[in-house]
Amino acid sequence: MQLTEDKPASGSTPKKALPADQLLKIALDTLNDNKAEEIATIELSGKTSIADYMVIANGRSQRQVGALANYLTEAIKKAGHTYCQVEGLPQADWVLIDAGDVIIHVFRPEVRSFYNLEKMWSVDLSDNETAQP
Repeated sequence: MQLTEDKPASGSTPKKALPADQLLKIALDTLNDNKAEEIATIELSGKTSIADYMVIANGRSQRQVGALANYLTEAIKKAGHTYCQVEGLPQADWVLIDAGDVIIHVFRPEVRSFYNLEKMWSVDLSDNETAQP
């Protein structure tokens, strides 16, 4: 799988990274506008330091999953956010878009139900911190 990162062209001024809430809005608007299904947002603060939000959505087919990933990366770039890594695009069963403070997963429905990321990341860690082994 290929990871890509956009870098400013030589001689151009680097663009600022967008705040997490603005990235989240771009992701949700793009997914809604392009008919993604079962869109879920998980707030990650207090659970991990890798990102502030995780967005999970379905595409009905490999073609739609790939198209949604392309629409998302274009919208993020157009907004001026320069960090965007994509993984899984050639197969388009599960595409991960890492935009820094927002991580977006676009799945085919069968693949999403198999991995069940919502269940994994929705666990309340504060209850487990007080538990003794």
